[in-house]
Amino acid sequence: MNKYETLLKWINESKNIVFFGGAGVSTASGIKDFRSKDGLYNIKYDYPPETILSHTFFINNTKEFYKFYIDKLNCLDKLPNICHTYLTKLESIGKLKAIITQNIDGLHEKAKSKNIYNLHGSIYQNNCIKCNKSYPPEEIFKNNNYTCTCGGLIKPNVVLYEEPLDNNIINNSIKAISAADLLLVVGTSLTVYPASSFIQFFHGKHLVIINKDTTPLDNSADLIINDNIKDVFEYLDKNSFISH
Repeated sequence: MNKYETLLKWINESKNIVFFGGAGVSTASGIKDFRSKDGLYNIKYDYPPETILSHTFFINNTKEFYKFYIDKLNCLDKLPNICHTYLTKLESIGKLKAIITQNIDGLHEKAKSKNIYNLHGSIYQNNCIKCNKSYPPEEIFKNNNYTCTCGGLIKPNVVLYEEPLDNNIINNSIKAISAADLLLVVGTSLTVYPASSFIQFFHGKHLVIINKDTTPLDNSADLIINDNIKDVFEYLDKNSFISH
């Protein structure tokens, strides 16, 4: 039995699957990841992307922050790929209990999945830091406006460096992982803390890591697939018993 067949067998046998995803999940939708050789962190700017995407930089260099944010993180026109749509099908038959994602692109929502924990927030929610007025993403990405009618700064609801994760999302994510019998870790380098530490709460049957590069937790995995994520999920979708 090859790796793909093993994975499909485990999915068929499982009753409580949790999906933990990173930037690699969205690359097939045309969204750059962060740490690969073509990723955002290897693109040259006046400041390192890690610096630009920090709370301090947002407050002190708002114009430069938004120049990068609008240029590189606008994915309003991107569509879900086979990974997103397969997960929606898996959820619809009651097998997939939660999607925990480090992505901010909203593609799981576009794919109509329901139980999603956005660890790092979403580009689709934006609020004034002064009066909390809400703004649609088009206001920022298309109108290039990040000043509220009250004069305050509009901030995307994304977790920047130096900012904590939402406690409710953390607790719900850990609870979901703790209850899972199969944990699919997909498209993440597992180097971003504290998100990567959540994997330690898994005590189920099978931990599967699907990523094009190795990760620090490979030794803990029951199955490692270092293939193109799109290929893996196309196989699962084609050979699954889920009705199309």
